[in-house]
Amino acid sequence: MKFKIKKNILLDALNDVSKALSSKNIIPILSGIKFNLTKEKLELTASDNDITIKTFIEKSDDLEIIDSGSIVIKGKYILDIIRKLDDDFVNIEKLDDSKVLIYTENSEFNLNGISVSEYPPIDLELTTDFITINVNKFKEIINQTNYASSTDEARVVLTGLNLKTEGNILECSATDSYRLALKKVQLEKKLENDINIIIPSKNLSELYKLLTETVDENIELHIFNNKIICRFSNILFQSRLINGTYPNTTNLIPKETLFDLKVNKRDFYNMVDRASILNNDRDNNVITLEINNKMLKITSMSLEIGKVEEKMNVDCDEKFKISFSSRYMMEALRTINTNDVVLSFVGEVKPILLKESTNEDLIGLILPIRTY
Repeated sequence: MKFKIKKNILLDALNDVSKALSSKNIIPILSGIKFNLTKEKLELTASDNDITIKTFIEKSDDLEIIDSGSIVIKGKYILDIIRKLDDDFVNIEKLDDSKVLIYTENSEFNLNGISVSEYPPIDLELTTDFITINVNKFKEIINQTNYASSTDEARVVLTGLNLKTEGNILECSATDSYRLALKKVQLEKKLENDINIIIPSKNLSELYKLLTETVDENIELHIFNNKIICRFSNILFQSRLINGTYPNTTNLIPKETLFDLKVNKRDFYNMVDRASILNNDRDNNVITLEINNKMLKITSMSLEIGKVEEKMNVDCDEKFKISFSSRYMMEALRTINTNDVVLSFVGEVKPILLKESTNEDLIGLILPIRTY
């Protein structure tokens, strides 16, 4: 294996695949990045058995392929070396099964590599029946739902994002049993067979970091019994799936509400944010919302610190009072893309619903907190 490559091109690819590396992996070889050089391209692969990332660099003026071959190089060292080199181009040459030479005009590194025969086989074959969705739309889905997933491994199915299809409608939902985020998207075409899967939330967070802002590019979601492979740009991203049955989140959303309240999202967010300043309980941070005589009032009290009160005029004749987590409310508000947000109230001990002012594709739900 021998090739010459533009430093920045290689560094970008290494940064992408290194997101799948884990220093805690019990399989030592998985702390390495697999280099596979063919006559046409360079393939880099990294995996921690939970996620796998593979990226491709095609032969071009930026990549001169001299001799094909493959080797596994420790991820930490190859990243540090390439990052700190000053030259525009870098040469990499495999000397034998376990030695690799990295050099430029003024620098030279001899590294111990690992034979690729020791690297576990990873099947990245794709399906013929897959979901196609715009990259920006998929980023929006992750951003608007993934935050509501649970971090409690006691109920492992809630630590993931549920994706299911019905015809050409993709429904994505996340809940930690105290709040819910539900997003519906219309697909260009429906799958031959509907799917209902759970993707680990932390794996989707890693995928989100790889997705760059692009107008025209699509991402393909290839779904299998125990894994999902996402293909976009020059990257394949594979994640395991969570086994289990996800709760039917549609049934959690109240069919009828007492009244709706439309408020400016930014103003309301800032009110909630200021009301939470004096609350030093980061987990609960309970605040109380009260509506009376067309006045919305948010209060928060701490016996040790003091009390805060925020007011806003609203077009609402209802008399209502409810308490909830300010952190949950602010995290839900941050996913709203419209200037106004619609708050739907069901009862003083019933969930609060949040929707965008122009559509109902996104629904947030927050359970109230009893303060007595």
